Amino acid sequence: MTSPLPPPYTALQRHAVMPQASHDEAARFNFVTHFNRYLAADLGAGNRLAYETRVKPAFRAVHGRDPVSREEIRVAMNEDPWHRTWSALKRNTMEMRQQNGRQLVLRQIDETDAKVAACNAQAGLLELDPAISQPEYVTCVDIHCQPGSYHGEERPGDVSVAANYDVGLFATTGGALGSLNNGGGRALVEWARANRPDWRPERILDVGCTVGHNAVPLAQGFPEAEVTAIDTAAPVLRYGAARAAALGVGNIRFVQANAEDLSRFPDDHFDWVQTTMFLHETSAAAMPRIIAECCRVLKPGGLMLHVEQPQYGPEMPLFEQFMRDWDAYNNNEPFWSAMHGIDMAKVMAEAGFPETEQFVTGVRSVPDKALFGASPDGEQEDYGRAAIWNAYGAWKPPVSVNAGQEIPA
Repeated sequence: MTSPLPPPYTALQRHAVMPQASHDEAARFNFVTHFNRYLAADLGAGNRLAYETRVKPAFRAVHGRDPVSREEIRVAMNEDPWHRTWSALKRNTMEMRQQNGRQLVLRQIDETDAKVAACNAQAGLLELDPAISQPEYVTCVDIHCQPGSYHGEERPGDVSVAANYDVGLFATTGGALGSLNNGGGRALVEWARANRPDWRPERILDVGCTVGHNAVPLAQGFPEAEVTAIDTAAPVLRYGAARAAALGVGNIRFVQANAEDLSRFPDDHFDWVQTTMFLHETSAAAMPRIIAECCRVLKPGGLMLHVEQPQYGPEMPLFEQFMRDWDAYNNNEPFWSAMHGIDMAKVMAEAGFPETEQFVTGVRSVPDKALFGASPDGEQEDYGRAAIWNAYGAWKPPVSVNAGQEIPA
């Protein structure tokens, strides 16, 4: 029988450059993981009860109608004591997770920085560009409540923010991404093999790679391909390149670049361009430019795939939209709400992907079943917390062939 509890933090697979958690640090991560699960499942159900029994009737009494938008529900729910308490607890779990990871990492900062530097000097998988500046949508907030976001440094050459991200992801996801936090990347490989079994992409571009936990599985799954993983933040690239080398992966490069301007790459260069849970961290102004650049550098007949949460629309109940929006207002994800309200089909069409070549598909994490059995969240999606995603994709039309007929989407 599969345990309903998430796996212990000690089940995390530690690679050579990952800082080591002490007994107490691992115990704190276990507490946060279990508390998150309790908040999401048991206590989370109280939000709908509060809405149906108190908030909606009160709103109806004042306005003579039910709420007509997720924003109206949010304003009304923020007055409810149950939801306010639940939100405060949920926000505090993220802050506890970040502070525990930061303590763990800073305690070993000298050792970790030295290991990463030595690994990168030997492996040669890293290419930094000091001319790359951080976009405002990156610097305006500490994303996910992580001090320093993804780009902050304690000192030149530091990797502490990246190491914090790496050591805490397992706790944040309750192990749903597997023992190496690579379930998302593995899911992409399985999706590609299932939809185009004979495909052998020669060049793959992963945009917004952070520490490479999704890009490395692509390199492992397609060992003859050349994988390029880009990000604007030097710390995550330093750490990601060393992490890949520590895992024995050599057909990948970590390159500092801004996806709004991929002029370093020629037209029609990559067979596959993709992001994983990245677009919601970009601004409404930046995202269309990023997708347009993805189209330009993609070969005719190539694949663009963006793994995200479902877009809001008439088919999604307003209460679910409100619950999914929680991160935008409470977890330092300022662009989450706007991104999920965008007409992705229109944005992709304007970038150069005809709607006839677009598709939406489901992508589910591939956990390490030897350790975790089935995905800890079963078939429940938990308002965006479970390891289940939508993917928005398109095949770039070949010059003279209808890609929609040639390739099953």
